[in-house]
Amino acid sequence: MKFDTRVVRAGITPDPTTGSILPPIYETATYVLEEIGKDKGFDYTRSSNPTRQVLEQNLAAIEGGEYAICFASGMSAVDSAMKLLSAGDHVISSDDVYGGVSRHFNRVLARYGLTFSYVNSSEPEAVRKAIRPETKMLWVETPTNPLLKVTDLAAMADIAKQHGLYLGVDSTFATPVFLRPLEYGVDIVMHSTTKYLSGHNQIIGGAVITNRQDIYDEMKFIQKTIGAVPSPFDCWLTLLGLKTLHLRMQRHTVSAQRVAAYLEDHPKVSRVTYPGLASHPQHEIAKSQMSGFSGMISFELKGGIAAGKAVMNNVKLCDLAESLGAVETMITHPATMTHADVPAEEREARGLTDGLVRLSVGIEDVEDIVADLEQALDKA
Repeated sequence: MKFDTRVVRAGITPDPTTGSILPPIYETATYVLEEIGKDKGFDYTRSSNPTRQVLEQNLAAIEGGEYAICFASGMSAVDSAMKLLSAGDHVISSDDVYGGVSRHFNRVLARYGLTFSYVNSSEPEAVRKAIRPETKMLWVETPTNPLLKVTDLAAMADIAKQHGLYLGVDSTFATPVFLRPLEYGVDIVMHSTTKYLSGHNQIIGGAVITNRQDIYDEMKFIQKTIGAVPSPFDCWLTLLGLKTLHLRMQRHTVSAQRVAAYLEDHPKVSRVTYPGLASHPQHEIAKSQMSGFSGMISFELKGGIAAGKAVMNNVKLCDLAESLGAVETMITHPATMTHADVPAEEREARGLTDGLVRLSVGIEDVEDIVADLEQALDKA
């Protein structure tokens, strides 16, 4: 099947009992055995569930992977991937990771003996210099949240292979529509299914996709043992959202390109970051490995935090909300919202300034989005 067909159909067949075109919601905790040691492939929903199984098959096919393992949130997927490691192991992470990830690394996993270094993964040489004898994993976001840095995945795969490291990529912003990291030799792809994959602000979820049998076996064991699994209903809702993923992403990226160009020309905006703009520092890398640039934009206002607050408190169409990747346009102030737990000096060093605004461009009419930003910027 071609990609757009896989999005709609892969892993999904009519229910054999009724012929239902949609997979049933198997809202059950346990399953009755026919006799001791004989079941129908399911024994307890923490271990496996038919609805979740369909979602995992669909996600694996869309990502171009052999295996997918679903979790209750993107953060539980990240945490589970880190459980491939042991106390004393070292992780090199992109410096501009989602604030919830760095918080988990620094304030939770560090207590259990893992150590972390943060580098600009857009610079392969910086990654090479950070490698230690105890380094076991590279963890990359591309594009990053919220500064939209882009990392050359082929270069990262070469480094990981040379040093025997796991290579994990958070590809939430790009989605499989525009980037499939496994094609570049990545070991683990992580998605927050909360975002673009489900696409309608209706669930919290996460997923890990891999081509490696050993990683899959360990992830299935961790999934079963920890039990941070999505409910059957959430899996079913995610499947509904996925059916239009390719259509939604095309609209997101076309509209974001228009909004980014508008903001770049606005006199009150000092900087716009969008991988689809020629001004983006890694625009050429983005063009070489992505087929589209998704719907995320970050921009900085000349008036700093006061201007940022003025804009966000005066939008009417854009929703002031701590999320992204849905059909609704959402606007966020990272310094006080998504990255509030990152120390101020660290935020500034990363370029995450007080005046930075993150915009998740939805699928409304793009001229309405621009008009809303226009009237809000007038008040800044």
